[in-house]
Amino acid sequence: MRLKLNTPTSHPCIRWTAVTFLSYPFALVPPYRLHGKVANHVHNNHANSATTAGGISCDSQEHRRTAGGDTIRSSLLLNLPLSPLGASFAGLLLSFQAKEMATDQFIVVTFFASLLGFVLVLFAFLRDTKRRTIKGHHRGDGSAVNVRKEVVQSSVDGDYRPDIWPRADVIIVGAGVAGAALANTLGKEGRQVHVIERDLNEPDRIVGELLQPGGYLKLIELGLEDCVENIDAQRVLGYALFKDGKHTRLSYPLEKFHSDVAGRSFHNGRFIQRMRDKAASLPNVRLEQGTVTSLIEENGTIKGVQYKTKTGQELKAYAPLTIVCDGCFSNLRRSLCEPKVDVPSHFVGLVLENCQLPFSNHGHVILADPSPILFYPISSTEVRCLVDVPGQKLPSIANGEMAAYLKTAVAPQVPPELHDSFVAAVEKGNIRTMPNRSMPAAPHPTPGALLMGDAFNMRHPLTGGGMTVALSDIVVLRNLLNPLHDLNDAASLCKYLESFYTLRKPVAATINTLAGALYKVFSSSPDRARKEMRQACFDYLSLGGVFSTGPISLLSGLNPRPLSLVAHFFAVAIYGVGRLLLPYPSPARLWIGARLISGASAIIFPIIKAEGVRQMFFPATVPAYYRAPHVQ
Repeated sequence: MRLKLNTPTSHPCIRWTAVTFLSYPFALVPPYRLHGKVANHVHNNHANSATTAGGISCDSQEHRRTAGGDTIRSSLLLNLPLSPLGASFAGLLLSFQAKEMATDQFIVVTFFASLLGFVLVLFAFLRDTKRRTIKGHHRGDGSAVNVRKEVVQSSVDGDYRPDIWPRADVIIVGAGVAGAALANTLGKEGRQVHVIERDLNEPDRIVGELLQPGGYLKLIELGLEDCVENIDAQRVLGYALFKDGKHTRLSYPLEKFHSDVAGRSFHNGRFIQRMRDKAASLPNVRLEQGTVTSLIEENGTIKGVQYKTKTGQELKAYAPLTIVCDGCFSNLRRSLCEPKVDVPSHFVGLVLENCQLPFSNHGHVILADPSPILFYPISSTEVRCLVDVPGQKLPSIANGEMAAYLKTAVAPQVPPELHDSFVAAVEKGNIRTMPNRSMPAAPHPTPGALLMGDAFNMRHPLTGGGMTVALSDIVVLRNLLNPLHDLNDAASLCKYLESFYTLRKPVAATINTLAGALYKVFSSSPDRARKEMRQACFDYLSLGGVFSTGPISLLSGLNPRPLSLVAHFFAVAIYGVGRLLLPYPSPARLWIGARLISGASAIIFPIIKAEGVRQMFFPATVPAYYRAPHVQ
């Protein structure tokens, strides 16, 4: 057979490189050397091909001149460790290279072609190994699961493993509702997240148990809606309002939403544990038990935190961004904001067992004296009761003053359907208290750090809007951080994140203002104008239609518009004045009406001022509203 090589690839160096590259992978299997008859056979074929390959340009004189060199090359090649297929390729090669390549060309080209082949094979092997490792994390195959178990165990034990955990992109202080949801969100965005929580046991709280429909929509947006499943959470479809033996039902305007959208009420600890477990299941989220004692600051920039593990070991953790979410009792917020905490009242918490609410799947608000009482389901067999007690001082639980107060002053105002269960819960003795704190957001933008959750902003829990605000803030922050791949430029990042404080305002300020205003309106007062305002609010909501759906959509977080809030608030005040002037006005009634308007203004305007008029109503006029991410 005559082989013709008339293409550009017939150059001897190109042919040698190609064949050597193809034969190299087969030489990776256990090698052997060609000796004896095999070597002679290859050499003879090599010599014959030199005289019979008509497609190769050579003459007999050139063949005689280089035959010695070919023999040397044959012996050199045959002494290399080759696999069987490699040897076959080598023999074929010699048949084509008989007269075209000198000894030095042969050695140099062989060396570089072999080196290139080795590098390419090694690169392909490493790439395949990395791809299989990544797939293992997503599929949950054996090796990935073992690594994840080790990671989770190190998180629980508080043992930092630098061989497992890379440097964090974000440190989150606190793993409550805000911290755990934020860890999930940033972890799914691909960030390396280190969460440090004081106590990883299931929390036992009497607040943070009702999630409004607007908050549930944010939960869906963050992909966390499954965290309210399998915890015996109850659907909440609206509120029932009671006053002086009368009642009205206020349903959430959910007609335009999916049938699953509604409020949810549950045990706060179960909900938080579900979010913590989901965060811990992410391979790039490290959940550790420890108490953060201070922020690490260098030249005005927060570099990380100093914390104490549950074993008492003092450690430091560093990250480009530290987010403080350590709750209403935060000891870190003083350096990041101007805290003006107000405690207008306390909640006294009870659990009523095996009782039926007058309106199923509804929260119940009793406009009692001196302040509201709340009832809402937290499981299929339990109803939470929260009694608001105004002032800083509470009756003593230890000496029985609290139980006596609840039986004599509160129980007579409870709806008859709940009276016996309420008294039984008081006698059972599991009475808990919680201060109701209010704190407007007043941040000090600090490079490398951010405040979120109750550590940053609080409102009276009467309306159950805290979790809705926290989840809404997380959505805003996620969208701001999404285009940023590098968080190390602390100064530029701080300036960019100033827009967070503006973008969150319309939703947060609406819910905050409504909570503060409603608490003052719903609380009793000896002042005649305040009494008229309270009655006017109950009657206004009882009108139905837009008069009830408008305010309840604000309360639920479905329509958090500041202008709508102000409009409905003063509509209630004007409605109250109208009631006073009918059927005929009098100077005394006109005076009370004027005081009613003045009182309404005195309630809402200070709250709006504290929240920030410009940020609340005209956020687009704030320069930070248009802040773009820094160039990376």
